[in-house]
Amino acid sequence: MKLISWNVNGIRACVQKGFLDFFKEADADIFCIQETKMQEGQLKLELEGYYQYWNYAVKKGYSGTAVFTKKEPLSVTYGMGIEAHDQ
Repeated sequence: MKLISWNVNGIRACVQKGFLDFFKEADADIFCIQETKMQEGQLKLELEGYYQYWNYAVKKGYSGTAVFTKKEPLSVTYGMGIEAHDQ
């Protein structure tokens, strides 16, 4: 199993600098990104063969994560149930 975790420091800029080429070449089973710095609707990624799970930033330009998996997870949970950490 190949798992990649990457702090992209802004996925929209990262996509313009070759993210999709690296993503395809890496061929990871699970690919996690942090610091997406985007909100829902700002970018649509077509990643054939992957399920996508996004946790968008609440405040524009901050935080955000995404997980891309080849196999569908048994379950997905958003947040920890602790308001201070879920935002």
